[in-house]
Amino acid sequence: MITDSDRAQLIEFLSQHTDSQLFTAREVNAFLDFCDLMSLKTNDIIADIGEVGESLYFLLEGEARLIVGTANQEVVVGKIPAGEMLGEMSFFDRKPRNVRLRASKPTRLLRLPRNMYNRMRLEYPVLTVLLLEYAVISLDNLYRRTSTDVAQLNQYIYNIGK
Repeated sequence: MITDSDRAQLIEFLSQHTDSQLFTAREVNAFLDFCDLMSLKTNDIIADIGEVGESLYFLLEGEARLIVGTANQEVVVGKIPAGEMLGEMSFFDRKPRNVRLRASKPTRLLRLPRNMYNRMRLEYPVLTVLLLEYAVISLDNLYRRTSTDVAQLNQYIYNIGK
């Protein structure tokens, strides 16, 4: 349940982490009616390998790690900071996840379940378009961070081989 206090904080947060031309306060308020708030502890799993995404997540506080491997041999392949969207790939392509999303510290998320997304598409098509733009921006940020990490790793390996 999102309280009035939570709603005011969430509107402020989303205004800071999105292009104000994409989401107005009125649109953010309408969007929040379709979401619920989640609080996770350190190491709680947000979404797991093999699952098909049935929700979109918006990281309000904390950090999420993208992890591959088994529970005994997990390897962190990326990090998602506050202000980013999570779970959009599996949500939109409906394919099983190939990474585990785990909270790396106490974390607060907004969750948009698929049934509410479908309802929002009908009732507020403009919000859906804005949400898709936000998903593209979020994926672009992830890609840029990951490609920078890979480039730095390749440079490190290259320098060791000299």
